[in-house]
Amino acid sequence: MTAVDRGLEGRIARLLTIGTVASVILLALGGVAMLAAGLSALDPAPAFDLAALPGDLAAVRPVGLLWLGLIVVLATPAARVAAGLVGYLRDGERGMALVALLVLVVIAAGVASGMIGA
Repeated sequence: MTAVDRGLEGRIARLLTIGTVASVILLALGGVAMLAAGLSALDPAPAFDLAALPGDLAAVRPVGLLWLGLIVVLATPAARVAAGLVGYLRDGERGMALVALLVLVVIAAGVASGMIGA
């Protein structure tokens, strides 16, 4: 493994660590906010509303913290693939860059179909 490879892998490892820690903190804060508000985890979950998310976060509502935590959990692997794509392009590894791009296309298609189906 070259120094460039170790650098890219190190940056990707930091990205995954930051995404994981951020999502755990947001989900834990959301759980604490639920307890403080007297809400039960067994209550029906509110639907995801991207437009309401900034207001929910500004008001420190449990739903905003929990949804943002879930978004970070789901976005972290895609961010890893995007970081890999950039690294592969920088290193001139066209084949791996194409694979990373195709993975991102599949992820985007999955998100789009999920949003349409919701």
